[in-house]
Amino acid sequence: MVLLRAASVLRGKHPFLSQNVRKLATETGSLRRTGLYDFHIENGAKMVPFAGYSMPLSYADVGQVASHNHVRAKVGLFDVGHMVQSNFRGKTATEFLEWLTPSSLSSLNPYSSTLSVILNENGGIIDDTVITKHAADAFYVVTNASRRDRDLPWFKQKLEEWNVGEKGKEGPVEMEVLEDWGLLALQGPEAASYLQTLTSYDLRDLTFGKSAFVPIEGFNLHVARGGYTGEDGFEISIPPSQTVEVARLLAKAPVQLTGLGARDSLRLEAGMCLYGNDLDEDTTPVEAGLSWVIGKDRKENGNFIGAEGVRKHLKEGPPRRRVGLIVEGAPARQGAKIFAAASGDLLGTVTSGIPSPTLGKNIAMGYVKNGWHKKGTEVDVEVRNRKQKAVLTPMPFMKTNYWRG
Repeated sequence: MVLLRAASVLRGKHPFLSQNVRKLATETGSLRRTGLYDFHIENGAKMVPFAGYSMPLSYADVGQVASHNHVRAKVGLFDVGHMVQSNFRGKTATEFLEWLTPSSLSSLNPYSSTLSVILNENGGIIDDTVITKHAADAFYVVTNASRRDRDLPWFKQKLEEWNVGEKGKEGPVEMEVLEDWGLLALQGPEAASYLQTLTSYDLRDLTFGKSAFVPIEGFNLHVARGGYTGEDGFEISIPPSQTVEVARLLAKAPVQLTGLGARDSLRLEAGMCLYGNDLDEDTTPVEAGLSWVIGKDRKENGNFIGAEGVRKHLKEGPPRRRVGLIVEGAPARQGAKIFAAASGDLLGTVTSGIPSPTLGKNIAMGYVKNGWHKKGTEVDVEVRNRKQKAVLTPMPFMKTNYWRG
């Protein structure tokens, strides 16, 4: 049940906020806190429950749309320390993670990252994740806070199976969860120019999808170029004892502290999925439009958990496909039904939807039956018991601005 305080903030003051944040803003007993909880309170944050954590929705009197626009135009700073950061090490770490995911990690260069998916035995997505290869026997993995209680036991179970098997005998794999470590996302077109003032490291050499240990005003921090907004930016991992100091260092003009509300609208404009809305254990990466995370060499021969279900969808086509929509009239929210415009046949469901602050249009993401997913297809979406016109649109909804050198 949504906490009344959180619900009133979400409904009353953030009309652009999608149901995605509301869905995860649930009462789950005592809430965890990131290392920046007091920092958020000091800066006037409106705190709400999110994925088991008390997290900032917005700051002071700056609304979600203003925060969103500031990130698109300048630079914002997000606390994403609720995400689970882990290290995997061992002689067979590459093979282990290639068993858990369909990605080609053996061909990944050191200090390069890839989006990936952790699959169940049926090929359904347990979680989406970013995997960074530090060396052949060392990986840094970031997973979702909302999936912590599913992911960590799964990792533990599979590590035990691996380490008692033949591969484990060649070299066991160990996992280290970086509990209470900070993770800050500096995002926006001015992110690089601002961060460059704090380091001697030439950030032009750190292209999208790459990472490095970067000296920042006396700190030596793991910095990965990428993020969840579609803008240029960095995700910075920080030891617990340094998190507050680094946050204070980064949170200076033109940087603006930014909360969950803007994070959700930014990611949807960029066509990025939110686990629990757009991805779940009944959805394969093929249905989700994430076939590109499956290594070319692994589509036919890869020995990974869930391979049979994934290959079936690759060969025969999935029963449904993830699509983007531009919706006329009122915004379509999660759960809105999608119908064929001519026949009225039910085609699928909206999984995320908002009025886009950047585009000035209602955008949505959802799934429709295979064969109905071509761009330009006109459909009807049911909003408040009324059908509204919508058009299937390629994602991302707006051009991304990643730094590729």
